[in-house]
Parts: sequence; C-alpha cells; structure tokens
Amino acid sequence: MSDIAYSGPPGSRPPDMRGTYLADVQKRRLYSGLLILLFVLVFASGFILADERNAGGFWDGLPKLFDFPSELIAEAFEKSANLPGHLAHYFPSLVETVNIAAASTLLGAILASMLSLLATRGLARWPVLIPLFRRMMDIMRAVPEVVIALVLIFVLGGGPVAAMIAITFHTTGALGKLFSEVNENADLRPVEGLSSVGSTWLQRMWFAVIPQVAPNYLSYSLMRFEINIRASAILGFVGSGGIGYDLRNAMSWGQGRYDEVAAIFMLLLVTIVVVDQLSSFYRNRLVRGA
Repeated sequence: MSDIAYSGPPGSRPPDMRGTYLADVQKRRLYSGLLILLFVLVFASGFILADERNAGGFWDGLPKLFDFPSELIAEAFEKSANLPGHLAHYFPSLVETVNIAAASTLLGAILASMLSLLATRGLARWPVLIPLFRRMMDIMRAVPEVVIALVLIFVLGGGPVAAMIAITFHTTGALGKLFSEVNENADLRPVEGLSSVGSTWLQRMWFAVIPQVAPNYLSYSLMRFEINIRASAILGFVGSGGIGYDLRNAMSWGQGRYDEVAAIFMLLLVTIVVVDQLSSFYRNRLVRGA
C-alpha cells in the first residue's frame, strides 16, 4: 500500500489529524452532556411543578399505585362466572368502537390523499397554494381528537358522530403528512407522459401517481386504523359512545362492578392485539410484495 503524501505548501507542517479528531470528539461529548443536563433540569422542574399543582399528592399516592389493579383482578376472579355474560353484553359496544375507527380511517385516508397530492411539489394542481394545504394539514394533526370531540359534543350532543368527525379530522392531517412524503418519491415520468397527450390533472394523479403510492397509502392507513381504535375507545370517556363510554360508567360505580371493567379491558386488549397482528401482516405483504 502506498503512503499518502502531504501536498501542502513547501515548508508547512501536515495537520495533526489525531488531535483534530480528539478535539471533535471532546466537543461532541460536551454538547451531549449539556443536552442531557438540560433535559434533566426540564424534567425535574416539570415534575416539581406538576406535583405542586397536584397539592403534593404524588408521593402520598405512590404506595397506592397498585391498589386499583389488585382490587379489579380480585373481584374479577371472585365473579369469574359473570365474565362470559359481560363479554357478550359489551360486545356490541366494541363493534361500535371498531366501526367508528374504520369509518374515520376510511374518510380520513380519502381526504388525506387529496390534500397530500395538492400539497406535493411537482404534482400539485395549484402550486401557489401548496403552503396553504400544508398548513391545513399541520393544524389538523396538531389539534388532539379529544379537544375536537368535546367541541362537537357541545354542538351535536353525545354519540358516535362526534367521535367519528373528531378522529377523521385528526387522521386527515396525520395521514396527509405521511402521504405527501410518499408522493415526493413518486416517479414523474408517467405524469409527464400523460400530460403530453392532454390528460387532466385528475387523470394524471389517478393513472400515473396512485398506482405507485397505493401500497404505502394502504400500509399507513392500516397503521392509523390501529391508532384510531384506541382513540375511539378513549373518546368514549368524554361521552362519544362506544365501549369507552361503558368503561367510564363501570369504573365510576367503583367496587361491585369491577368484574364489568375487567370484561371491557379484556375485549379491548384482545381486539387491539388482533387488529395489530392482522394489520402488521398485511402491511408487510403490501410493502414487500410477498
């Protein structure tokens, strides 16, 4: 192996590569240490503030952390004969929760696909409006579903419609961001070919772009469906229907109905695990083409 010759000005000394490398490493370690210290300070100050706002009840309540799970499990075992009946009784509410998530995901994916195409450079119908559509998606995914649901419940009253609209709104923004990143990797040659023969913007998107990005669209939509099942269950706590509403009612009664709470937890757990496994399987098949 030939030696690497130093080609600097005559009379100059070659740079100290080892010293430069060690200085860079030391600088990175210093920055990393300062960042960790800042994180610890922010975490500690936030925890102290939260504990003070909670009247200093965190440390007093810490020994009681496992009281509720132990009471729930004990009562569920004591009344285990009632669990099949409770599972059958709350199954329609579970179906309602899954339906809310499915409808919200479908509507959100359709709206997100349109917004993402309008917000992608090189594909947008109106390039000057790209920042507008991007900010719309930012706002949609920045507002939590529970906040939207609370506003809609005040306007529309309680029920699954408020939950569906709230989840659809948030899903549109979240999927729109992911879809737009997928669109940016699409091959533009088919788009240019269709444009040369006089096709409309909608035809170019449908025949040249959608076939390329559809597998990733479906993959992200399935992943969002899992998230929306959990979101629809959580929204039940604010009166949006579904199994979350039944869970809130059962928990509010306290001891004596913990067997119903356990049955609802079992239904939710099994549903989320099954949907997670199925969606993961189909996502892998879509992405890998297996």
